[in-house]
Amino acid sequence: MGYLGIDIGTTGCKAGVFNGDGQLLALAYREYPLLSPERGWAELDSSRVIQACLDVIREAAGRSAADPVRAMGIACQGEAFTPVDRGGHYLANGMVSSDARAASIAVEWSRQFGARRLYERTGHTPHPMFTLFKLLWLRDHRPEVWSQADKFYCFEELLQARLGLQPAISWPLAGRTMLFNVRSHRWEPEILAAVGLEESRLAPPAASGTVVGEVADGVAAELGLPRGVKVVAGGHDQPCGALGAGVVQPAVAMYATGTVECICPAFAEPIFADNLMQSNLCTYDHAAPGRYATVAFSLTGGNLLRWFRDQWAQAERDEARRTGADPYDLLLRDLPSEPTDLTVLPYFTPSGTPYFDADVPGAILGLRLSTTRGQVLRALLEGVAMEMRLNVEILDRAGLRIDEFRAIGGGAKNLRLTQLKADVLDRPIATLAVTEAGCLGAALLACAADTSASAQDLAAVWVKKQAMVEPDSHRAAIYREKFEEYQSLYPWMRERYRKL
Repeated sequence: MGYLGIDIGTTGCKAGVFNGDGQLLALAYREYPLLSPERGWAELDSSRVIQACLDVIREAAGRSAADPVRAMGIACQGEAFTPVDRGGHYLANGMVSSDARAASIAVEWSRQFGARRLYERTGHTPHPMFTLFKLLWLRDHRPEVWSQADKFYCFEELLQARLGLQPAISWPLAGRTMLFNVRSHRWEPEILAAVGLEESRLAPPAASGTVVGEVADGVAAELGLPRGVKVVAGGHDQPCGALGAGVVQPAVAMYATGTVECICPAFAEPIFADNLMQSNLCTYDHAAPGRYATVAFSLTGGNLLRWFRDQWAQAERDEARRTGADPYDLLLRDLPSEPTDLTVLPYFTPSGTPYFDADVPGAILGLRLSTTRGQVLRALLEGVAMEMRLNVEILDRAGLRIDEFRAIGGGAKNLRLTQLKADVLDRPIATLAVTEAGCLGAALLACAADTSASAQDLAAVWVKKQAMVEPDSHRAAIYREKFEEYQSLYPWMRERYRKL
């Protein structure tokens, strides 16, 4: 028996097939470009994304033919949506999380509706990343698309529709739209009315692990799948990744290194607290049924490493093409082992938690003619890790203490990078046998639905620790001092940048 999990990310998608014991049988990946037609815009060609999803499903299923796929789940990037007409045609590109075009709308609309009112219903605080504000931008700036759109689908539902299903959106993904009431698990009528959006234009919400339908016979034949493959509601990629890392109890959190750098702990009940609201730390459904989660994140994460690769690492890219090596491994191979004298504010995109600032730019302080390329690279990575430490300390003060992190995503495969994070956070980080936890979490939900097993019980079997990376006491002490300096950098930059 095989269970397929697909993880639809911002710069690429992966599909993994697992057997009933959680062993990875096959993994396929396709990359697609992030488009920026105007300053502050970040889009994906939705047709290209869905085609990439079909390609990885076909490849992964074909490479695991000895264990035919019985069910599949979908982990999906949050917030991005695509307007679809009655004929199923896509009317515009998908606007992804880092798209900031709705920044002014988010401020003004939230002021009128009430930020506290929004938080009490959705568990989230306003930011231009959320679907709500992107929809308002579309309504006001592309009225012809708004009026032609029969549905507004996130990538989870787009793929379900392409597989021949009547789409449903998972509760964790619906939570990221800021249109969804995380207490009642329904689309919030007050918000929909304020937007002028009929509920019928959105997919019905479903709990993670709910069977949505079966892949249509013709599509199954096209993808090399057997007939009758169940498709289950998956979730937002971060809580799906947390489930795939075995994060279902307090004091443990997922640390994901992807396009977005993200920490995701689990808790038993929804928490609505002033200190979390003030730090823009949300409460919404976990992909583990009956659990809730928050996400502390930097929208500048692995995309910063990709930017460095594309702009400053032609030699490594050439070597990777010649040898088949991973260009990121080649870059990180020569990373200095000691902390740098540089300080980086990693806002190369709009910031994430705790500030939700779409205006203040990134900065590198302390450059000299003696500064090396490797030191700049390490400093960039230190800056992102410092931002995550800032969030972790806020969670600590809110009573959500994290004693152990579990590393997932592409960056989790590199021990140099994992050690750097452990040193900055001054907390241990466990590496896992399967780092593609988004795929594993989605596949685990599929297996649970097919076998009627508990997702939490399956996670205890499927998720296997590989090593524990402990912080180095010497480097951790240096970073404790640097963190004091780091905390003062954002207020200083905000004040000076707004004077320009």
